[in-house]
Amino acid sequence: MTSIFSPVSLERRADYYACWARTPVHSLDYTLANLWGWQEYYGLEWRFDAGLCWLRQTRPLPVCWAPLGDWNAFDWQAMGWAEWQGMFTGSGVDAGDELVFLRVPEELAGLWRRAMPERLDVAEDRGQWEYLYNWEELAFLPGNRFHRKKNHFNAYIKAYGEDYHRLDDSMIEDVLALQDNWCQWHECDDSPSLKAENEAINRVLSHWDHFQGLCGGALYAQGQMVAFSVGERLDGQNLGVHYEKGLNGFRGVYQAMNRFFAQYAGADFTLINRAQDMDEDGLRQAKMSYLPMDFLRKYKVRLRKSS
Repeated sequence: MTSIFSPVSLERRADYYACWARTPVHSLDYTLANLWGWQEYYGLEWRFDAGLCWLRQTRPLPVCWAPLGDWNAFDWQAMGWAEWQGMFTGSGVDAGDELVFLRVPEELAGLWRRAMPERLDVAEDRGQWEYLYNWEELAFLPGNRFHRKKNHFNAYIKAYGEDYHRLDDSMIEDVLALQDNWCQWHECDDSPSLKAENEAINRVLSHWDHFQGLCGGALYAQGQMVAFSVGERLDGQNLGVHYEKGLNGFRGVYQAMNRFFAQYAGADFTLINRAQDMDEDGLRQAKMSYLPMDFLRKYKVRLRKSS
């Protein structure tokens, strides 16, 4: 094991995408766009070793994330404590008697449970579960279950019409201007989480052409962009949504943006992944109101030196 941890960078994106393609479960958390966007905030670093990409955050405290690659091809049972220590030695992660992993997808947690049953503590991390929706339900809001969403959507269409555009490079400046407007309205400078998200959005969109599978859409009303959505192809079945913003004062703008993006960008997919709620009550309520069909479940895992 000769490689060392280094900051997540675009220079090694080919190596990362190779690991990503072999990963059995494609979590929105682990896309390169997400890692790069939040790299400075979390101090995210990676290391390519033993056919996997190992990840850890350094802020606010050092802690591990799940590795990326072909989990099923790796011999977890043969991984002794000295090898676990060696993997994270010098990383700032305390590998004395245990290692803590955050955001571990359910499938990997299951593999670890079977390989190391006496050394593992696995705890549900509900705030990190990613919401999965049937694309057709988001795109068409069928039946009475979505009547409130449809009322807001119809109000927007009646007032402003349908002027939806697929995002391309020429529109990025307008998207960033809308994001700046949104951030001023919501006083991002006074909110560490909103400020960090704003920096992540600017970071990713300023490097739009460096990422595989990014897509997006925007709504225009009264001659101006009033909402945008940025997503990413996760695999053949799943489309992820990274960011969605709309201007205040346009009733139904979020319902319209959500629906049109699902309709036009999601038609080739089965599921739309709209990320986690981070245990924020308002965000959880909003996400649940669209009636998710399932979740990409993630866990906090403690790996002990011995049973």
